[in-house]
Amino acid sequence: MTDALKRLSDEGVAIWLDDLSRKRITSGNLAELIDQQHVVGVTTNPSIFQKAISEGDGYDTQLTDLAARRVTVEEAIRMITTADVRDAADILRPVFDATDGQDGRVSIEVDPRLAHDTRATVAEAKQLAWLVDRPNTLIKIPATKAGLPAITEVIGLGISVNVTLIFSLERYRAVMDAYLAGLEKAKERGLDLSKIHSVASFFVSRVDTEIDKRIDALGTDEAKALRGKAALANARLAYQAYEEVFGSDRWAALDKAHANKQRPLWASTGVKDKAYKDTMYVDELVAPGTVNTMPEATLEATADHGQITGNTIAGQYEQARADIDALARFGISYDEVVQLLEDEGVEKFEASWNDLLKSTEAELKRLTPSEG
Repeated sequence: MTDALKRLSDEGVAIWLDDLSRKRITSGNLAELIDQQHVVGVTTNPSIFQKAISEGDGYDTQLTDLAARRVTVEEAIRMITTADVRDAADILRPVFDATDGQDGRVSIEVDPRLAHDTRATVAEAKQLAWLVDRPNTLIKIPATKAGLPAITEVIGLGISVNVTLIFSLERYRAVMDAYLAGLEKAKERGLDLSKIHSVASFFVSRVDTEIDKRIDALGTDEAKALRGKAALANARLAYQAYEEVFGSDRWAALDKAHANKQRPLWASTGVKDKAYKDTMYVDELVAPGTVNTMPEATLEATADHGQITGNTIAGQYEQARADIDALARFGISYDEVVQLLEDEGVEKFEASWNDLLKSTEAELKRLTPSEG
């Protein structure tokens, strides 16, 4: 079952699971995926926690205790989510040690309502790092304009970061710049750069979903020939940008100080259009030094029938650029699409956070002891 996952891993792609729950931790399922399915990391987001807490009774004991203490709903969420991340980090600690800190990491996101507030994002990142208190944590910060200086500041403090919600090539370059600036700050402060890690989460499937919708509205055969091409092209050009930045003189100076490259992470890799192969965003984005974070359905599909045929990014840059440029000929604005996706991404995470607040509040009320 795991030959395709092993091949993917052997090609230099780190396989991370895009999911976490108390049940996955306590049942031994996460440990099993690490042991048998080559999983070497975990990513979380507000949607994942909302689903985990609203399904099943795995959180009842902790919720009962939190209700007895009459904590705020925000504090309850932080206690619950950081406990899960801490426990998952402990399960992944052997991977972290074996890979010298490269993998074995668990991501937890700053409150998405702070996405446009630099100072609050930095404060929240520091608080989360302190609360989880594990060296193999990544704090997720969105790649909004306000997020960029926050990334620099947090990296400069020696806190490892997963930059999330990247859709555009221009913004991705700004993210890499923010990371390098953060490393330079950390170096000035005398911090050990070898202990600071980062990934840049470049979202994939949502690009096709939005662009394909616009192609379908045009309805011509010529336009339809571009269906399913934009997301892979965008990601491949992101990898080209990664190679340029981490082949630069600026990087060379940091490399001498034992800094780590910020790896590209392919996020949103579950296929949303049934017309496409369900492992497309895995099979077609294979290159060394990358991470692919998969929902469990995609992980299982890859294990079952993924076709890992070596590097599927190298040598594709010219075609990728042509595919992106072709969109403009049909009146589809790349810049408009990626900005829309970023805005929607922040809104979706905020909506999930609000759902999480509501469902947790209801549970706390249900379990709060009556007066007297």
